Amino acid sequence: MALKSALAALSANNQGKFWEFHTKLFENFRSLNDQKIEEIAKELGLDMDKFLKDQKTPALKNLIFRDIQNGRTAGVGGTPTLFVNGKRVKKRSFQGLSQMIEKELAKKSE
Repeated sequence: MALKSALAALSANNQGKFWEFHTKLFENFRSLNDQKIEEIAKELGLDMDKFLKDQKTPALKNLIFRDIQNGRTAGVGGTPTLFVNGKRVKKRSFQGLSQMIEKELAKKSE
């Protein structure tokens, strides 16, 4: 449901409701299907004809596929992926992330 959810969120964005839709997607991630996505759109008061039409536009799919390609180029293999100063965080524990941030901060003060 990732692609369908992304298309739906971008379609909601065309009506100024991206973040509201985004929040509802995450609140309902265990039960997402086509029906649930439409239910969320109706709940948010979206113009359903526009919402459904927008999801079929090639521009939105191209935007998503471009973002996926950019992520792959940057080394993103899944979510979440974290970066500090453009470097991928490999040790994603609190301690590993803290160490990487401290190392980068130390470089700045040199």
